[in-house]
Amino acid sequence: MTNIPHLLTIITFLPLVGAAFIAGIRGEEQHVSRNARWVALWTSGAVFLLSLLLWFGFDRSNPSFQFEERADWIPALNIAYRMGVDGISMPFVLLSTLLTPICVLASWEAIQTRVKEYMVAFLVLETFMVGMFCALDLALFYVFFEGVLIPMFLIIGVWGGKRRVYAAFKFFLYTLLGSVLMLLAIIALYWQLGTTDLPTAFEKLQLSFQWQFWLWLAFFASFAVKVPMWPVHTWLPDAHVEAPTAGSVILAGVLLKMGGYGFIRFSVPLFPEATQYFAPLVFGLSIVAVIYTSLVALVQEDMKKLIAYSSVAHMGFVTIGVFIMNMQGVQGSIFQMLSHGIVSAALFLCVGVVYDRMHTREIDAYGGLVHRMPRYAFVFMFFTLASVGLPGLSGFVGEFLVLIGAFKANTWVAFLAATGLILGAAYALWLYRKIVFGQLTKDSLKAILDMNRREIAVFLPLVLITLWMGIYPNSFLDPMAPAVDKLIGDYNAALKLARTAALP
Repeated sequence: MTNIPHLLTIITFLPLVGAAFIAGIRGEEQHVSRNARWVALWTSGAVFLLSLLLWFGFDRSNPSFQFEERADWIPALNIAYRMGVDGISMPFVLLSTLLTPICVLASWEAIQTRVKEYMVAFLVLETFMVGMFCALDLALFYVFFEGVLIPMFLIIGVWGGKRRVYAAFKFFLYTLLGSVLMLLAIIALYWQLGTTDLPTAFEKLQLSFQWQFWLWLAFFASFAVKVPMWPVHTWLPDAHVEAPTAGSVILAGVLLKMGGYGFIRFSVPLFPEATQYFAPLVFGLSIVAVIYTSLVALVQEDMKKLIAYSSVAHMGFVTIGVFIMNMQGVQGSIFQMLSHGIVSAALFLCVGVVYDRMHTREIDAYGGLVHRMPRYAFVFMFFTLASVGLPGLSGFVGEFLVLIGAFKANTWVAFLAATGLILGAAYALWLYRKIVFGQLTKDSLKAILDMNRREIAVFLPLVLITLWMGIYPNSFLDPMAPAVDKLIGDYNAALKLARTAALP
């Protein structure tokens, strides 16, 4: 079954088929909403099952792109529709297809207005997310990369909180401004090569340091906003606070990974000299992000905002790992992105469970929930401990690998980044104590109900995957190892060639 023709295209565009079907549903509002939910769930579930074929059919010893597809798209400009995955991109495709049906299920009761349009937006968003991780043409990548903004803008702006329009426009403008600079860089690469084909660029692109300097900065402007790195992170807390629960899940689980993936896929292999030159800058910004946003998280009064700032701190480990450029660092950064995609998604879902019941995210409005919601208390504790890096859970592996890689390259970077682990434990455990422990003194909480079967079904796969990644990390590290090894080898070879050329 792994030899299905055009498998990547089917996985990428099947959600659009479901979206078109939902858009055509007519009838009474109640029946339309029910049918839209079921079509979205079945479509996204089918996409996830198809994406598992990538996992089972993937050759773990091959560092090259697999499941490749190619067709002429704009022949006059030598731009093609080219898709493929390697050990770096394949896990992100699976992450995107896993979280989409979970988001649909989590929105089952929370979204009651414009349900049809909401489900269409999520399926369109899934197509853009999957396509972005599969694209092997710079122009095609840019279309998918920018396309993500449209459905996410609508999800925040239409179904968000009181300040949803402000948050949606801030999110859109921040990310669009950086992406315009990346578009100019893609055009400049096209002038150099005469094509936007990515494998061709990897093989034939030879740029002077001056060209690499400016093109690296252009790509950095786009990816740094998406990560988000300090100081261009300010759109994230607003977007998370105002987005509906499922919107926050996708935002933290997948969209933040677009920046880290972009650094690994484009900045490092295309501009190796500039990558080495700017690495100290990235380390500095990442350490500020880890420490500063952890301290900011400690003083938050809103649950979502606290978890949003923690995401900035965790993604600081990712950017450190990428630019360390050794095996442990790069593998750790990819693993950290996957782990954060699962754990942060689960934490936002935990906030959504109590928000659906109490309609407030204020930390002081809760306390003593363990007395009324023992199942919820266990799940929240599980993902809190995963977030702080408890050994045996997924969060430990990525952070540990990044710190090992950083220690081999620069002990000060490793030491300063490690302070984020202490601060992370402080704010995460403080949040858990305030919400779950203590006496149940507030009258509004005395009738609150524990998680129902639908909510348990939402959390169960996330719990199992978090345990799997923590106990048997090699099942995720082994498939990405050949591609990461090739990336680092090509990077070091390019630097050696540049030094040799500069000797005369």
